[in-house]
Amino acid sequence: MSIDERTRRMADKAKLPFGDALADAPALLVNRSFVFDPPWLKHHAANPGAVLTIGGVPVIGHGRDAAERERIAAAMAGGRPLADTGALDVVAYEDGASIVNAELRKRETPFAMPLTPGTVKAAERASYFGAYKGVTDILTKYLWPEWALVLTRIAARIGMTPNMVTALGAALCVAATFAFWHGHYWLGMAMGLVFMVLDTVDGKLARCTITSSWWGNVFDHGIDLVHPPFWWWAWGVGLAAYGLPLAPGLLWMLLAVIVGVYVLQRVVEGEFIRRFGMHIHVWRKVDSDFRLITARRNPNMVILFVSMLFQRPDLGLIAVAWWTVISFVVHVVQLVQAMLARANGREIRSWLA
Repeated sequence: MSIDERTRRMADKAKLPFGDALADAPALLVNRSFVFDPPWLKHHAANPGAVLTIGGVPVIGHGRDAAERERIAAAMAGGRPLADTGALDVVAYEDGASIVNAELRKRETPFAMPLTPGTVKAAERASYFGAYKGVTDILTKYLWPEWALVLTRIAARIGMTPNMVTALGAALCVAATFAFWHGHYWLGMAMGLVFMVLDTVDGKLARCTITSSWWGNVFDHGIDLVHPPFWWWAWGVGLAAYGLPLAPGLLWMLLAVIVGVYVLQRVVEGEFIRRFGMHIHVWRKVDSDFRLITARRNPNMVILFVSMLFQRPDLGLIAVAWWTVISFVVHVVQLVQAMLARANGREIRSWLA
């Protein structure tokens, strides 16, 4: 897309009017010779007088009045440093200026760079990795990125929307469920693998093309929320077809533990947010590290994959139940520790801040 279209989309998402402003009104000015991550726009919108530069040249600036706007605009148009910074808060990108991205749970230096034909690939890559959450599971953080980058680029090139990617992933998710139900675990995991990668692609495509929507968010996260219990149920039923059936009582007990304790864990996470205003996984670095392996779909699938290497999918389901209980206990301990810390007068704030 053109830089004007990209800027317009960023402004729309930030609920900022786009176009010529009134003569004396505060305004954000964007240098069309550069490309940058949307968090910079939000950051500067919230900080009047802030200016980001590369090589001294303003990339984005928040002019509080006509005089500041004219100085920023003149420097941008001339491709030169500000002649007079005055009361402007000028920060050089090269100095590693960083901001906290609460939505993606990370402290970061969002990308910004000159936009030329030679920097397009680098800008695409920077935009893609800038859309990643800083605190997530081990597969999403370390295994999926390069695969999903290729698929995200292809989807953007052929005009696929994020919702199209989500719908394709949903179809594979359902197909994997039926494969597990009939004991075809390797086939189910293969389809599940593609689904899990696409589950990364849709969100990255939406953020990179700035086309995220309320419905897309509900569609994507709704599938993420609903399908795991059906996978574990289908996995347990499929053990009979595989030749390693569990006693009905044991199977239903395992499913009750996996689903019920997982719900309790999410309740604990919600209580942490209610009390302290942030996710439990961003309080301390150890909490962020535990998020890599806590009992969610992707880490659970790693457990089941390992169990299949030993041809014991029954033990895999039992291990998932145990890991769900252990993860819940860890979350309860984290909540209690935070409550005790606050009771002793300590401020509860994210290590990312």
